[in-house]
Amino acid sequence: MPKSRIRKKADFTPPPAAKQAANIKLTSRSWVAPVMLALFLIGLVWIVLFYVTEGELPVQSFGNWNIVAGFGFIAAGFGVSTQWK
Repeated sequence: MPKSRIRKKADFTPPPAAKQAANIKLTSRSWVAPVMLALFLIGLVWIVLFYVTEGELPVQSFGNWNIVAGFGFIAAGFGVSTQWK
């Protein structure tokens, strides 16, 4: 039986680089990390303080809503973290 012909593939040549990728300058947002960490810590301290003082602190009139306030600070920290580049 005769052998089939082997087709030679053309070598790959990349297309000419017509445009260079533009350098993207990321703006410096040096305020994001400190604010984010501060909000995380405030929320954590708020919740721990509520449990340790058995509801007397940080705001006694809030009652169990102090937990929601603490998690609100933590959620705000996550919201600020979206601005980090």
